[in-house]
Amino acid sequence: MTRPTRTRYAGPIRQAETHPHTLVDQGFASDESLAAILDRYPAELFDINLYDYDAEGGHTLRTGARGRLDGGELLAAIQQGRLWVNMRNVETGWPELWAAAMSELEQVQSRYAGLRAVKATGNLILSSPKARVPYHFDAAGVVLFHMRGRKRVFVYPGDETHLPERNMEQVVARQTTEELPYTLTFEQDAQVMDLDPGQALTWPFYAPHRVENLDRFCVSLSIEFQTWPSRFRNGALYTNAVLRSRGGRPRMTDRMGTPELAARWAASLALKKAGAMKSRLEHFERDFEPEVGAADGAGALRS
Repeated sequence: MTRPTRTRYAGPIRQAETHPHTLVDQGFASDESLAAILDRYPAELFDINLYDYDAEGGHTLRTGARGRLDGGELLAAIQQGRLWVNMRNVETGWPELWAAAMSELEQVQSRYAGLRAVKATGNLILSSPKARVPYHFDAAGVVLFHMRGRKRVFVYPGDETHLPERNMEQVVARQTTEELPYTLTFEQDAQVMDLDPGQALTWPFYAPHRVENLDRFCVSLSIEFQTWPSRFRNGALYTNAVLRSRGGRPRMTDRMGTPELAARWAASLALKKAGAMKSRLEHFERDFEPEVGAADGAGALRS
């Protein structure tokens, strides 16, 4: 029996579902392949994070620098620590993986009537055995191709309680990171999915989610993609953020039809060109770099 949709935003993906893929069989998640790509991946495309959690599920974030370790050493630090490493722009950083993933993405898209990506980007995620990713959302469609280890993904409804539009506006306008207000009571509403290598996970557009590794080093490729409906909505969210920052009280986007969403998307292009809202996410202060044998895999920054 198919569950009712878990989001107020229309879209062809109605619940979290798994699909098979072949990226593991093609060798992209081996130690040899990962060490080689870590050696040559551009340092400016690394996000290295370490999250600490309290008893209520709240978190604090530390950000790290790429550091001077070679690929094999960096891989070892991730495998024995508590790090979450995101390698952005796989389409340029690892074109061989990207080409293989695009073929897999086409297979996933074919399972959803009307789903068509018009823009896509990839993030290769390497995470330590005990790493956890806090409650957040992506302003895009996502296919998570899991390639190594085991992880558990918690997917929550995309309603106003779990996904307030004001917070969405702030994320789309780059005023805050993707994290959302969270309470432990949300857990009763989660759809819980355990992933093994060779499985790809989809979930409804914008659905909040969080991730826990199940005591193993994990490798996943996250493909984020836009459709024309998601482009229109993101543009409307950006325009609403600008209006709200100037004292306006814009209508929520789920009350807008396609013509109004498209008009606000068009307005967002002009607002961005004019620099209506400056990003607050340009610079994060780095306070560690990976180190083999250090607690959590995080050592002191070296000048």
